[in-house]
Amino acid sequence: MPIKHLEHPETLVSHVIEAAVSGRAKCRGCEQPIAKGELRLGEREPNPFGEGEMTIWFHPLCGAFKRPSVLLEVLEGTDHEVPDADSLKAIAERGVAHERLPRVNGAQRSPSGRARCRSCRELIEKDAWRIPLAYFEMGRFQPSGNIHAQCAQEYLGTVDLIDRVRHFSPALEEEELDEFQHAMMDSGT
Repeated sequence: MPIKHLEHPETLVSHVIEAAVSGRAKCRGCEQPIAKGELRLGEREPNPFGEGEMTIWFHPLCGAFKRPSVLLEVLEGTDHEVPDADSLKAIAERGVAHERLPRVNGAQRSPSGRARCRSCRELIEKDAWRIPLAYFEMGRFQPSGNIHAQCAQEYLGTVDLIDRVRHFSPALEEEELDEFQHAMMDSGT
């Protein structure tokens, strides 16, 4: 079935930041529910599956990490009081400056030695620290491979990503985050 797009995309309503009217929506960034009354970022897109538009919801911090240009646009045009707006803006600006940074989807130890790094193309050894990547396509984040922790500087343009890793890998203990940080610094840069 062919994908339908709006004929007049200029009729789209702009992105929005608002209090959640129910607790049913899930954040597309972290996949956790957005509680009723909690502030949320809505990215409005043409509906790829039919006519009209759809709204994709994010926690503001997830939006700053995963959809930085959308968050910056909303912060620029909103009259709402957004808690930690300066911090969110700084995170989003970093994501815009390093265009691959929003792909970071946490950190983990490699469960096998079969995956190849998207940066250096070498195998990622079993139990080595790696960074899972996700691309945004058709309103969803799609897994798109991994990179070695030590390839972060080359691939992402920065190693300043521990806040993203902490956010998208909440099960990691502080000791593991330190190990991951150390693995990134072993890049020789």
